[in-house]
Amino acid sequence: MNELVVAVDDPRRPDILDLLERHLAFAHEIGPPEGVFALDVEGLVDPKVTFLSARVDGTLLGVGAIKELDTTHAEIKSMHTLAAARRRGAASAILERLIAVARERGYTRVSLETGSMEEFAPARALYAKAGFVECGPFADYPPIWSSTFMTLELET
Repeated sequence: MNELVVAVDDPRRPDILDLLERHLAFAHEIGPPEGVFALDVEGLVDPKVTFLSARVDGTLLGVGAIKELDTTHAEIKSMHTLAAARRRGAASAILERLIAVARERGYTRVSLETGSMEEFAPARALYAKAGFVECGPFADYPPIWSSTFMTLELET
């Protein structure tokens, strides 16, 4: 595999829009509508959001974003890897870079919401491997059966 490049990208690019549509379709297929909290494209271009893509030779493999909740707390959003690119390190590389962005910005905590269903087990395992632990709902999230909330305390 050629070099994997994780960098800031524009979620309005056609290949990213396609991946984001798949991400939303997957979320809606698996969980209840009231349990889908993915940001739309307008939410991803918000100034409080940094959006990243992972590419090899320009080909999109995955995406992820980090959203500032307050001056010390950020949230991982919109993590998704193309099915054909899974288990190749793209998601780990994106997550590692998002955590690095959080550290650079001085956040002391990074949290996320993901699905509680079996289909989301690989995502939960990825986050746990990076040091995230389960927690209760944060920000404006309601407690809902279809969500697993996780957080990572960052050393200052």
